[in-house]
Amino acid sequence: MVNQYVVTLARPDGTADDVVAFAQQKPMALKEQVTIYTDESKEHVLCTFEADQVLDIGAVYAVRDGAGNPIGSFREKPVTSMLRSTWIMEQPGTAELTGRERNVVVAVLRRVWDFLPFTDFVPFLWPYHFDFTEGDKRLMAFDKRFGLRDRYVLDIAAPDLDRRLAIAQAVALDALQSR
Repeated sequence: MVNQYVVTLARPDGTADDVVAFAQQKPMALKEQVTIYTDESKEHVLCTFEADQVLDIGAVYAVRDGAGNPIGSFREKPVTSMLRSTWIMEQPGTAELTGRERNVVVAVLRRVWDFLPFTDFVPFLWPYHFDFTEGDKRLMAFDKRFGLRDRYVLDIAAPDLDRRLAIAQAVALDALQSR
């Protein structure tokens, strides 16, 4: 079983438009590495992200363009994430963005849910959302939508944020946190 991610632009009415990225996560990889392509043909690489170590805890994920040039990086803050998942996203020449689960109550409920017996077979129904901020200013949002298939909306409000880095971070939020 392989996780697949299809990233599309959204039309004004919220429906999906053209595909702008496609990724597949390899299951049971020793060291996390994901290649994101420009479309489902997998002919052209949009970007990649790869962990700097085998263990996910404290790993920094380097994001590179199709030629291997660095775009930026992201990492989870393990201690802060025990209560509320928190990520740091960095792009050279711009401010560091901090991404946190928007609703602390939902974050705590998700953690309690994981400890209950037999919940592996019953999905956690409340959607999670992340806000990426610089100080108090929200520059990117990641929202999960209800549906038969997992659907997310990525809203990039920062004009200087590389879209490839934002897409890589969005894929990682699902892939690395087993949502």
